[in-house]
Amino acid sequence: MVADENTVVVVMVALPLQGHINQLLHLSRLISAHNIPIHFVCTTTHSHQAKLRLQGWNPNTISTIFFHDLPIPPFPSPPPNPNSTHKFPSHLQPLCEAATHLRHPVTSLLRKLSPTTHRLIVIHDSLMGSVVQDFVSLPNAESYTFHSVSAFSIALYTSAKVGEQIRKLVEQPHSLMKDELSFEGCFTSEFKKFIAAQHEYAKLSSGRIYNTCGVIEQPILELLEAEARNGNKLLWALGPFNPVNVQSGSKFSRKDGDLVNRCLEWLDKQASNSVIFVSFGTTTSFTEQQIIEIALGLEKSDQKFVWVVRDADRGDIVKDDIVHADLPEGYEDRVKDQGFVVREWAPQLDILAHPSVGGFMSHCGWNSCIESMSMGVPIAAWPMHSDQPNNAVLVTKILKVGILVKDWCPRGHVVAADVVEKSVRRLMGSKEGEEIRKRAVEMGRRIRKSVGDGGVTQMELESFIAHISR
Repeated sequence: MVADENTVVVVMVALPLQGHINQLLHLSRLISAHNIPIHFVCTTTHSHQAKLRLQGWNPNTISTIFFHDLPIPPFPSPPPNPNSTHKFPSHLQPLCEAATHLRHPVTSLLRKLSPTTHRLIVIHDSLMGSVVQDFVSLPNAESYTFHSVSAFSIALYTSAKVGEQIRKLVEQPHSLMKDELSFEGCFTSEFKKFIAAQHEYAKLSSGRIYNTCGVIEQPILELLEAEARNGNKLLWALGPFNPVNVQSGSKFSRKDGDLVNRCLEWLDKQASNSVIFVSFGTTTSFTEQQIIEIALGLEKSDQKFVWVVRDADRGDIVKDDIVHADLPEGYEDRVKDQGFVVREWAPQLDILAHPSVGGFMSHCGWNSCIESMSMGVPIAAWPMHSDQPNNAVLVTKILKVGILVKDWCPRGHVVAADVVEKSVRRLMGSKEGEEIRKRAVEMGRRIRKSVGDGGVTQMELESFIAHISR
């Protein structure tokens, strides 16, 4: 490569957790479509896994995305502990700490790329700030901090002033402020320190990028944008990053083998909006007792379901010694006409896009929320940790496209089968659920419109591309 061959080159630096890598992979697709080279940096095994799990497009077919899979030092990798009283996935912190050792190889890559381009753009996960800090030594480099959570969560976490203004936007602000926007126990104290240390480097960046859009969070984005301007920073809402026109029947959707085929073929036989999808992400492991209660609750609901029953990801992605919890004896035979149980990775985006799926029982990770909303599927919210309780408030209280399965406060309790049953019936078979679904479908329509020609997200993306290419 010679000087000025590229007007702009983008380097993506991902935190090696599934929910974080997935979002930056999707953003890479959007930016690369503007003929901009993308250099995607992550740890070797985690990048490989995330690419295998990717849905809606094939990263190996895009010639302008270059993957840099880098090794990190060995780190302790305890298995997830479903019996822990604290649901935050502490077993993943050693991986996050080890990933900070990518600083020197990332700096080497930036120095190699800098002479080949007019402008070198670094887009990094907010929890990888220390890794990219040396970009400041390059005259043509600038960085943008990517937040893998909702604008709503960031506002509540990082700005007392904006957080207070947001509370005034919410119906019944006093009850929400006291009962639902004061989340203790979302993070461990150790991980809070890690977050604070990484967020310190945000002051070096030129702005922030969110996987959201005005259709979802316009009033909140306006408040954050005003604050950003006061700090001479920029704000870009470029979401949803995930493809929004996924065809569940496509050849690509069904390429991954028997499990995917059987799951989607089972969905093909179900009536429109008749199935609830039940999945709790890659960082949550339930106790055996809780799994039994979920199983019985789904069965008693008499509702069609697809249920993903799997352990949380380990830091090193080794699965051989993980024991899967047993379902009640004879359960899968009893429900074979009612439900489909998936014990491994499931193609969530394809499932949510399927016309037979009319609800999603979810932990409310931001990937899951924005994928569900972009597909117009209402959510039964069951938050576990981190930003999930905030997202549950956004979905159920502000946007009103979901219901709450379980209050956050008694989070140490096992949720009984009858609570699961009632939640499923409420979302899938009640007048209230029907109204919620109508709002979710309309929101999905507006979100999909926003990414089309002339839509607010498309214009925002074009503005961002013009800015970094200036």
